[in-house]
Amino acid sequence: MIKQLTKEAIELLQQLISKQSFSGEENETALLIMQYFSHHRIPFESKNHNIWAKNKHFNPSKKTILLNSHHDTVKPNKGYTRNPLSPDIEEGKLYGLGSNDAGGCLVSLLATFTYFYERNDLNYNFVLVASAEEENSGLKGLNSMLSVIPEIDFAIIGEPTLMNLAIAEKGLLVLDCEAKGTSGHAAHGIGDNAIYNAIEDIKWFQTFEFAKESETLGKVKMTVTQINAGSQHNVIPANCKYVVDVRVTDAYSNKEVLEIIQSNVKSEVVARSLRLNSSSISKNHPIVEAGIKLGRKTYGSPTLSDQAVLSCPSLKLGPGESLRSHTANEFIYINEIEEGVELYIKILEEII
Repeated sequence: MIKQLTKEAIELLQQLISKQSFSGEENETALLIMQYFSHHRIPFESKNHNIWAKNKHFNPSKKTILLNSHHDTVKPNKGYTRNPLSPDIEEGKLYGLGSNDAGGCLVSLLATFTYFYERNDLNYNFVLVASAEEENSGLKGLNSMLSVIPEIDFAIIGEPTLMNLAIAEKGLLVLDCEAKGTSGHAAHGIGDNAIYNAIEDIKWFQTFEFAKESETLGKVKMTVTQINAGSQHNVIPANCKYVVDVRVTDAYSNKEVLEIIQSNVKSEVVARSLRLNSSSISKNHPIVEAGIKLGRKTYGSPTLSDQAVLSCPSLKLGPGESLRSHTANEFIYINEIEEGVELYIKILEEII
């Protein structure tokens, strides 16, 4: 059964790759996933290109595991030399946009869910969500499904980890900052230069270290990534706008980090969102212990995923390698998908 489900997973991934599915434009890949469920006679529901299903013998008195990965992709970068929508298999590699991030994870989880779907001896329920708008952290993605699906006790988020256990993930704050001054003529040097005021705060962002350090994720990391000021060469600018990317660890909430920053800089600081928090799961959680028992390593992930919108414990785990995500000529190894299905099932068998 596992071999057949894996074969179907690879075929489905080829079909998904062949359809454009940029964030917010996932209608064609959503249709393919619905066809997959229909083929296996699994009832499903959909909302805004998110498709979800629960196991046949779902029991509200049992705890529920969420299996989730996404079917949207980023747009192909300019370095592509292959057709990004051509699912070619060469030398054991399946090429195509979204093959590694996160198509291989999604189809492996679909195969795993299908494997357990009919079982009536499970200690847990399963809910699977094939979600949209992950790549742009959109409002119509997994976060929009949390009030629709049953309450979740813990989750496996399918992202490429080489099937190692990402037990923590950094959150994200994007800060719009503005340093202010007063304008004047550059020849006279009269005025309060907003760029100079910004430099002082930017230096703080560059050198400040937060007191608490995460055991798994290390330090909170802040990076100034954009800056804009001035209208012409002879006018002292009255404002200087810049953007800061902040990767937050599980040692702080996003709100705590924002308050510390606002209390230390003179610039006006506004967060675009506070909802993309860091996440973690205990090494002593049964699902983590099951993975460790099977020889998988634990680590902290610097990249963002749909874990950020969950409040329950969550584990990031999937076939493929994160470093291949968003690269030109993206690919996943066929044997990684085979290993993914096998290990997902083995890890879950340990606890259910």
